[in-house]
Amino acid sequence: MTPAARPAARRITALVGSVALVLAAAGCGGGEGSASATGKVTSITALDYYTDAREHAQWSERLTACGRTAGVTVEHRSVPGASLVPKVLQQASSRTLPDLLMLDNPDVQQIAQTGALTPLDRYGIDTRGFDKGVLSVGTYKGKVYGLAPTVSTIALFYNKDMLSEAGVTVPRTWDELERAAARLTRPGRYGMAVDANATFEGTWQFLPFLWSNGGDEGRLDTPQAAQALQLWVDLVKSGSMSRSVLNWTQADVHDQFVAGKTAMMLNGPWRISEMAESRNLHWGVAPIPVRSQGQTLVTPLGGEVWTVPRNPSEARREKAARVLACLNDPTHMLAVAKQYFTVPSRTAVASRYTEQVPAMRAFVKSVAQARARTGELGVGWPRAATGIYTAVQAALTGEQTPQEALRHAQQIATGS
Repeated sequence: MTPAARPAARRITALVGSVALVLAAAGCGGGEGSASATGKVTSITALDYYTDAREHAQWSERLTACGRTAGVTVEHRSVPGASLVPKVLQQASSRTLPDLLMLDNPDVQQIAQTGALTPLDRYGIDTRGFDKGVLSVGTYKGKVYGLAPTVSTIALFYNKDMLSEAGVTVPRTWDELERAAARLTRPGRYGMAVDANATFEGTWQFLPFLWSNGGDEGRLDTPQAAQALQLWVDLVKSGSMSRSVLNWTQADVHDQFVAGKTAMMLNGPWRISEMAESRNLHWGVAPIPVRSQGQTLVTPLGGEVWTVPRNPSEARREKAARVLACLNDPTHMLAVAKQYFTVPSRTAVASRYTEQVPAMRAFVKSVAQARARTGELGVGWPRAATGIYTAVQAALTGEQTPQEALRHAQQIATGS
C-alpha cells in the first residue's frame, strides 16, 4: 500500500468495526452454497484472489478434487488481490460470505477480529506437524482460524558465474555482503538489488535485516533497527546498489537479475520457475546474511491461508472444513509446493520436499525460523509496515538519517 492509499485503509478499518457490530447482532453470515430437496449440502462456494487464468484453473482442479472427498462440488470464484478484503468485509456485513475463503496471511487478524471466521478446532482439523510460525499466521487470540498448505519467504539469489569470475564467495554476514557487492559492481552492473519501494513489499524485504539484528516492529527507533537501515544506505551510497531500488518491485528486481544487471538479489521462490527457463543463467540461492556470525536469521512468512467463514449453515461449514483439511493434507501440500515452488507447512513434508527439490533448501531452512508479520502487533501491523517503508525511503534518498527516519516511523506506527 502506498502512502496515497492510506485514506482507503482508514475506510476499511472503519468497515471492520461496523462488520463486527453487524455480526454480533445477527450472529452469522450467509453463503450461497446449494442443497438438495432433502437438505443435504451438495455444493459450497470458495473465494480467493487467484485471478491469473492458469493459477485459477489449477486451484479449481485442486478444490474440485478436495470437494469430491467431501461429497460436494466447489463453486470457485476469484477477485483481484486488492479487492479481496474490502469484498469480504462487505459480504460479512451483508451476510453473504462464501463457505471457504482464502486470505493473504497478514489479513487474517483483521477479518477474524470482526467475528466473521470460525475457529477450526471445532471441526477436529489436524494441525499436528505444522511449523509453529506457520500456525501463527492463521491464529487470532489463541485460536487457529486458517491453515496454509504452503508458505514462502525470501532469500539471497546470486549469479554463480559472476561470483566465480570475481573470486567472491557467497556472503554470510553484512560485512561480507558489502565487500562482495562492491567487488561485483562494475559499469552496467550492480552488486546487489532489493525492493525498497514505498509499499508493504518494500517493508517485507527489509524485515530480515531488522528482525535478525534484534530489531522489533513494536519499537522501531532502536540502535538495532538503525544498524539494519544503515546497511541499505551504505550499499546505495557506495554505488553497490542502484538508487532505483526506491521504485523497484520484486518483479523489477528479478528482471534486473535475469538481465545480468545485478549479481545478487533478494527475492522469493516464486521466481524460480522463470529463472529456470533462462538457459544461460547459472544461479544459486542462500540464506540472507546476518550482521554477525552467531545471529539467527529471521525472515517474514508469506503465503495464503484457507478459512471457514461463520455462516448460519453448520452443514455447509462442516463441508467447507473437510475441503480445507484436504487442501492441507500431506499429499496436496507437497503437490502445491512443487507446483508453485513454495514450502510445505508441515515440517516432515518440508524435509522430504528438500530432497526432491534441492533448489528450495535455503527457503525451507529459513521458514523454520520465520515469523508472521502480524505475530506481535496483530491488527496494528499495517501502521508499523507503513512506518518502516517510509523510513527506508527517507533514509535511502538522504532526506533523513536512519535514526531520524526510524523515529518518524515509530510515530507513524503508534499514530502519534
